[in-house]
Amino acid sequence: ALAREAGLHPDLVACFADLGLIEPAGGTRAEPLYPSDTAALLARAARLRHDLGIGYAGAVLACELLARIDDLQERLRRYEPQDQPSSR
Repeated sequence: ALAREAGLHPDLVACFADLGLIEPAGGTRAEPLYPSDTAALLARAARLRHDLGIGYAGAVLACELLARIDDLQERLRRYEPQDQPSSR
């Protein structure tokens, strides 16, 4: 079901799981349950791999770095003043 939602072949999903991109949040070994954003993460990794011509491990690393950048940007937004005066 996860592979279908991400638009990927199940073997590709298994490859990304083996590389540690995704991990189950529950369920059983036979039927793992994944967080709701997992399909989007898998699709992003596949696009990076396809569009940039990088390997599977490179796509996983790129996804991890992009997630870290997103997290840091969100943290920065919390510390920036909300009403900045115009510089003009």
